This record gives sequence, C-alpha cells and structure tokens, in this order.
Amino acid sequence: MKLESGIQQPGFLLALRFLALVLWSFPGARALDNGLAMTPTMGWLHWERFMCNVDCQEEPDSCISEKLFMQMAELMDSDGWKDVGYEYLCIDDCWMAPKRDSKGRLQADPKRFPGGIQGLANYVHSKGLKLGIYADVGNKTCAGFPGSFGYYDIDAQTFADWGVDLLKFDGCHCDSMEHLENGYKHMSLALNRTGRSIVYSCEWPLYMWPFRKPNYTEIRQYCNHWRNFDDVYDSWQSIKNILDWTSSNQKRIVDVAGPGGWNDPDMLVIGNFGLSWDQQVTQMALWAIMAAPLLMSNDLRHISPQAKALLQDKDVIAINQDPVGKQGYRLRKEDNIEVWERPLSDLAWAVAMVNLQEIGGPRFYTISIASLGQGMACIPDCIITQLLPAKRKLGFYQWTSDLKIQINPTGTVLLRLAAN
Repeated sequence: MKLESGIQQPGFLLALRFLALVLWSFPGARALDNGLAMTPTMGWLHWERFMCNVDCQEEPDSCISEKLFMQMAELMDSDGWKDVGYEYLCIDDCWMAPKRDSKGRLQADPKRFPGGIQGLANYVHSKGLKLGIYADVGNKTCAGFPGSFGYYDIDAQTFADWGVDLLKFDGCHCDSMEHLENGYKHMSLALNRTGRSIVYSCEWPLYMWPFRKPNYTEIRQYCNHWRNFDDVYDSWQSIKNILDWTSSNQKRIVDVAGPGGWNDPDMLVIGNFGLSWDQQVTQMALWAIMAAPLLMSNDLRHISPQAKALLQDKDVIAINQDPVGKQGYRLRKEDNIEVWERPLSDLAWAVAMVNLQEIGGPRFYTISIASLGQGMACIPDCIITQLLPAKRKLGFYQWTSDLKIQINPTGTVLLRLAAN
C-alpha cells in the first residue's frame, strides 16, 4: 500500500471505485483464532486516571477497589456508555494480594476486593458489561505484585473460572526476550484452552522495540491487540508523541491491523485535566482513524457533558468500528498540517486534518479532492460531511474540486467522504 500519495492521473472510471473495494478487502496477516475483537475493543481502563492508588483509608473514592469498579459499571450501564459500544470494564495493575494462595493461584487484595474478582465479574455481567483484568508475563507486575512467569496455565484457568472477559498482559520484570516471546505465546494458548472467550491484550512489541523489530505477523497470530509505544499521559505532548511514532512506523504496522487484531496506541484521556477541547477532539478523531481500541481512562462520575458527548459521538465511533477494519495512515505532512485518511465500508473514506501549530489562531488548509482516498474517494463526486469538531454537511464535491478547511491550533477536523 502506498502511504504517501500525490494527485493521481485523471481518467479514472466509476468502476475503479469498486476495484478499490476489492483491493482494500484483502485480509492481512492471520489473526488470533478466538473470534474476538472483530472491531476494536471499547471500554474503560483504570490506569492513567487512577494508577496504583491502594490507600482506601485516605482516598476511598479513588483507590483501586471493587467499589470503584462497581461505580464505573453502574455508570457505564446507566449513562449511555454501554449503548454506544463501551463494553469492557478493565482492571489494571495493583488489584492483587501480595502473594498467591496455597494452591498457587492469584488472589485479589481481600480488603479492597472483599467479594473477590468472581463477585465483581458477576456484578459487571449483571450490568450487561464484560470484565477485564491485568497480569504480567514476567516474575512481577510493573508495580511489584506477583507475575505470571511459571504460572501461565493456572492463571489463565483462574481468570476463566472467575468469569474474566479480557486480559491485559504486561511485560515488566522479564529476564530475556526469549522468555518474553514464549510467555506471550504460552498465555495466548492457555487462554484459548480454557474454553472461555477472553480478549487478549498484549504489550509484547512495546518491550521488544528496544532490542529488535517485532514480528507483527506473528504477534497478530497470538494477540487481539498490542501496545507499541509508551504509556499515554494526560498531556498534549504525549498525544503528539504517540501520533509521531505511529506515522513514523506506519509502513510496518498499518497493514497488519484488521478484524481480530489491532495496534493499540493506549488509552483515551478525554475528560481529564491535561488536554484542551481541541486536543481532546484530536485524540478522538485520530484514534478513530487509527482503528484503535477505545479504552477510556477517566472518572465517569465527574465528566463534563462536552467530553461525554465527544466520547459517545456515534458518527465517530462508527468510523472506529467500521467493519472493513482497515487502519488509517498519515497521507501527508506540510507546514505543521497533517492529513490522515482511512478507507471505510461502502467505498467511503474518513479524512482527518490536524493543525499541529501551537502559536497563532485557526488556519485555513486547502487540499485537492483528487489526492484523497488513494485518488478514488470522490470519483466522479462525493458528499462530504464534517463530523468533528461539530457535525455539519459541507456538501457536494467533484473529483476536480479543492476543499478548504479551517482548523484550530492543536485541533482536528474529521470528515467523512461518501459516494453521492
């Protein structure tokens, strides 16, 4: 696939649009054979917002406890999150007791999770949601709790017995690349052997990159999604770093993504403290373009109506969840403007234009319609709808037209181009 594209030569026929559908429908590498994550996983994950707060005496409303997850489950059910697709309520690190039980099984901290993980899973399931949990491929988790090295089979069965629906498997405290790779593969097979449907979220390539380039074809065969880059922070610099890494490595990672396996740029931090409104729009738009898992890390008890509306925007979620399952890519970058695009079903395209300039006011950017969608998005014409920062119809455009868009500093305009 040509990721950096110029204006195509004229003379294309309408039939070329249908040829495009065939070309974009070729499957990528073989996916993990568990039938899960056919579209990017959506849900909530505690880490970025709540981290490893285990002090429930001093901070009872923000410590890692069954109370926190039950409150989030209640809100995901009652405040429309489940209805738009946010289905998985995920526990990250620091849920465990310091030691395994007498049979070698992991156990939840008894004070913070008095009902145990199975009790929490039952509650989450009663709300029509699914429960995710966290473990580590090495000897210890990143926060120092018991790791799964040497216990992969028993941990997989324990999670299945508890009713867990997703495992985030981290890569701290692993003593060799061989143990890392073999551990991720072993846990994948162990989860499948339990007979329970458990989405498998890996951090395998993240821990490999410092030593050698990951084999993404192999990773896709074992994982439903995989982290490539640093943890997201509640800051614009962090979002920029993730986008820069993704675009710099897109020739290696874009084509491997698809139904059953996705590149994971980490959590959505929309509704927190560090991003302006325009920067929150940028994260939502680009995570949709990148076919990224949409795992929020925020406090649903205290979220602004504006942030909630953005996270629940059905048009943007539809781009993220598009069944064709092709990850988008950066088409071009010039003068601090980036253009990203993504092929969608029904021969439609999503286009995001990002203004990275952090000085001055809104900027106008003009682009040739013929340069979008591999030159095929608007043959011979199309209807363009702006979805973000606010929805409005831009109207009818011919293949020979130019499109002029105004973009706020650090903001993004997200468009959908569809056949007339």
